[in-house]
Amino acid sequence: MSDSPAETGGSNGSADGQNDGPWYRDGLSFRCTGCGNCCTGGPGFVWVDDAEIAAIAEYLDKPVGEIRLMYCRPVRNRVSLNEYANGDCIFFDPQQRNCTIYPVRPIQCRTWPFWRSNIATEADWQSVARDCPGAGVGDFFPLEEIEVRAAEREM
Repeated sequence: MSDSPAETGGSNGSADGQNDGPWYRDGLSFRCTGCGNCCTGGPGFVWVDDAEIAAIAEYLDKPVGEIRLMYCRPVRNRVSLNEYANGDCIFFDPQQRNCTIYPVRPIQCRTWPFWRSNIATEADWQSVARDCPGAGVGDFFPLEEIEVRAAEREM
């Protein structure tokens, strides 16, 4: 992983000590490697809305009701995808190490790793990069694109 300002976001503040934007104001790099690390691990939530459930149903050629019944669970007035006992997403294929609904994956998945919780501080981003081999390498995302992705689904 490079330590260039374009990839790490540089330091907080300008040369005169004034803060002129978020720590990642110079942009960040990311390219999904398909490792599956963001789909596995401890328990959590992958929030989905009606449109995302419908897209999954269409992609899998199954009724929406079946997707809701077999692959979703209600959580505090919201809906999350189910997960296996080990925390892996219900749509993660451990043999192939990939997402079985990748073309229609939820917004939460499509906006990874540009979640507010992952970009709050440079230390948060570095923590993500320890588990995500695509964080800090690959395609360049300018500040504007990072902000759009972060706002798509507030985490």
